[in-house]
Amino acid sequence: MTVVKFVKLERQEKTRLLCRLAEEQFSAGKRVLVLVQDDNQAVSLDRFMWTWEKGAFLPHAFNNGSVDCLEEPIVITVREDNPNGAPVLIMGRPCSLTYIRRFELVIDFAEVYDRQLAELSRERFRQYREHGFNPHMY
Repeated sequence: MTVVKFVKLERQEKTRLLCRLAEEQFSAGKRVLVLVQDDNQAVSLDRFMWTWEKGAFLPHAFNNGSVDCLEEPIVITVREDNPNGAPVLIMGRPCSLTYIRRFELVIDFAEVYDRQLAELSRERFRQYREHGFNPHMY
């Protein structure tokens, strides 16, 4: 059964939290997939993961179609795929409920710093509950 957890964002700091959460899951021995909006966001996150915190190392790859990601512990993607067989999905953007069901743990964001984004987060929370995911705060 998929577990859905929400991380409350009171400031626009999603990129830093994407890295922190990926590091946390990687340190626990889990493969991670980070789903982002588009190629620009993927390239930015790919670069940021190398420098986000002094002394931190996140072995990762951007699944841009030209790199083999099967063995990578952390993969950044823009498509609803899972090239490294990750049990953990960190959602940099919303995705389908069918896709979410493929993972053991899904981490979403409640972006409460913006009214419109907060309402969209609440709507996803309701949808998760209606589909039996029993979401809760991280």
